[in-house]
Amino acid sequence: MNKLEVPGKFDWAARGYDLLVGLNPGYHQALRRSAGALRLRPGMRVLDLGCGTGASTAALVTAAPGVEIVAVDASAGMLARAQEKRWPGTVRFVHSRAEDVDEGTFDAVFAAYLVRNLPDPDSTLRHIGKLLKPGGRLVLHEYSVRDSLVSRAVWTALCGVIVPAGWAVTGDRSLYTYLWRSVNDFDGASALRDRLRRNGFTGVRSAPLPGLQLGVVHTFLGHAPEQEQR
Repeated sequence: MNKLEVPGKFDWAARGYDLLVGLNPGYHQALRRSAGALRLRPGMRVLDLGCGTGASTAALVTAAPGVEIVAVDASAGMLARAQEKRWPGTVRFVHSRAEDVDEGTFDAVFAAYLVRNLPDPDSTLRHIGKLLKPGGRLVLHEYSVRDSLVSRAVWTALCGVIVPAGWAVTGDRSLYTYLWRSVNDFDGASALRDRLRRNGFTGVRSAPLPGLQLGVVHTFLGHAPEQEQR
């Protein structure tokens, strides 16, 4: 399966997605922890890229009630599941690929489990930089295991549960096999920090998230450059 097929696969998987992530201890807590790194305040405008069925959106609502959230996903099936849920009036959903988003500028951007699935992550990161106001924060909540043999082993062990469970719930094994392989093939934490820097982000840093997936899931933070002083 190639990355252009991923949104369509998520259309099919959407019906069982919430059940599967609900079986993952700490999944929602980890998202809330990463969302907290945005340091959102009431009145801010935040872009939730790759919102899926709304787990990342819910983390943002919890992190800062009252912020305006534009939640975007390329999978119509995942987005439909998200829209079925109850949301405050400050949340709006948009069907779009990340690289095509044209919704004005934002104080912050949150992207959970997105960059690894992009056909061209560099060009999309540059596009995200243009969507951010000067000094605005980007937080990526992402798998990254290539820097550590232990983390790769933990991830493979977890996939010994994830792949059969996904197959059982959706009847399709390909998406979850792709998940396992794509994480193994994706940037290590140091490489992803370098990717953010070379695509224009400043103040880049990252930290692994605690819990069952320690060393597997990380929070990455970067800032859009400040405007030049005149």
